[in-house]
Amino acid sequence: MSVHSLLRYSIRLKRKHVATHLVHQRTLSGADAVNALRPFYFAVHPDFFGQYPREREVNENSLKRLNGYLDNLQKPGSRSAQPMKLTFYVRDTKDSSDVQQDLLASGFRSVSFTLHTNDILSTVTNVLRSCSLPVEHMKGLKARAETSKGPPEAGLPFYRPIKWDKSYYTFTGFRDPEEELQQARRVEPALLLWLRNNEPKATKKHSASLPRREELNRLKKELCHKFDLSDIRWQRSWGVSHRCCQLQSLSRLSQQNPEALINLQGHTVVFADQSGMNASGHIMLGTMDVHHQWTKLFEQLPSYRSLQQQTDWLKERISFLLGGTQVVHMERLRPVQSITEHYSTLSTFHKSLMSRHLRLHPRSLQGLTMLLENDRSNPSLHEMGHFIIPTNSDPPKLQVFLQSHAPEARQRTQRRKQLQAEEEAVVKLCLQSLSLRSLSKEPSVSSTQMILCCKRLVEQRSPLMQGLHICVSHFYSVMQDGDLCVPWDWKS
Repeated sequence: MSVHSLLRYSIRLKRKHVATHLVHQRTLSGADAVNALRPFYFAVHPDFFGQYPREREVNENSLKRLNGYLDNLQKPGSRSAQPMKLTFYVRDTKDSSDVQQDLLASGFRSVSFTLHTNDILSTVTNVLRSCSLPVEHMKGLKARAETSKGPPEAGLPFYRPIKWDKSYYTFTGFRDPEEELQQARRVEPALLLWLRNNEPKATKKHSASLPRREELNRLKKELCHKFDLSDIRWQRSWGVSHRCCQLQSLSRLSQQNPEALINLQGHTVVFADQSGMNASGHIMLGTMDVHHQWTKLFEQLPSYRSLQQQTDWLKERISFLLGGTQVVHMERLRPVQSITEHYSTLSTFHKSLMSRHLRLHPRSLQGLTMLLENDRSNPSLHEMGHFIIPTNSDPPKLQVFLQSHAPEARQRTQRRKQLQAEEEAVVKLCLQSLSLRSLSKEPSVSSTQMILCCKRLVEQRSPLMQGLHICVSHFYSVMQDGDLCVPWDWKS
């Protein structure tokens, strides 16, 4: 038998083994779901969106929420999941269906859909169909799941890479995602060379954006002053034109119906993917919603504020029961959570603590913080000093964990504060010594990475950076308004 025949035979055996495995398992497991979603992960993986930071950020956030949704469905005795609206930017791949799609200027399709399924199989099928990806490989899974009576297999993490032998891609014609990713990262120029090639284009775009930037600042100040807003923010890295349109829309509503915005006083407004109040108490205005939906939200704000007060009370009670540990919600470390979901999480955790008598001194864990998560099974300590606690934790075991890890948590918390102070100082130095207009970073860039990058920029002292807006990221890019994205580990 020839080498080519042996390779084809091995591929057929592998396919037969996978098919047999899927047919004979009693239910759809996490590993099966990952395999079934492979075309989807290949089409939306954030690593392929390096030159498009806005699309990359949207996909990262949506993937986190999707994976949390799937993880919850795996848990034994899981209840009906709350509907979840997701948006993805989808690359054109060989696995995509031949349906006619509207492509954006970037060349990607924007796809939005709502998950309301209560089992993994239906959820996976819904995701693939919503993104116009093939579902033929799901037929065997569907037949098996319909006859399944056992509980879903729990504990298998989603979003794991599946590595096939190179011969698989050679003989099937499918693209090798690892090879594509390596090609995308292979050519990375030195910083000075990239600046020389792109500084003129960035300066031209920035000059063109100046009228819009002035209009954006004017509208923001006007709305904040008129309705006594604490601040106006944006959930995503939208361009200046996009932000102007959002503020102009809110300004028009304030002129047509000024009474509707009275309830906004004292709040922070965040333009986001959906409307509501988030776990931090900020008012989210969905950018795809119309004025009627915004007005309806404003009318509901008194009841939201009442819920926020109950949430604060629960946090105080939990802190008292856990030795002074403060419950915090950090949007940078997790997907956006509504105030309703946050209250439900706190209430469940508080009832669990009240069911068992804990022996913690009221101030023994003062100064420490914790994040509550529904989709975890074991408590852990984040590298920045936050406790990450499952809501279904056993109180006595949780007490032992908190007490035994408190010294390390304090050390990491102190280290985090030192890094934040050092980061602020080096950013200020970088702005002054390089005469930058602004210097920021993506949420995924750590303080350690930002400090290292800024120190190297100060040493480089390139005159090409004067007057530029710089964002430290993981890739090079010239944004539509003239801002420059620079990788934190740029080459000399």
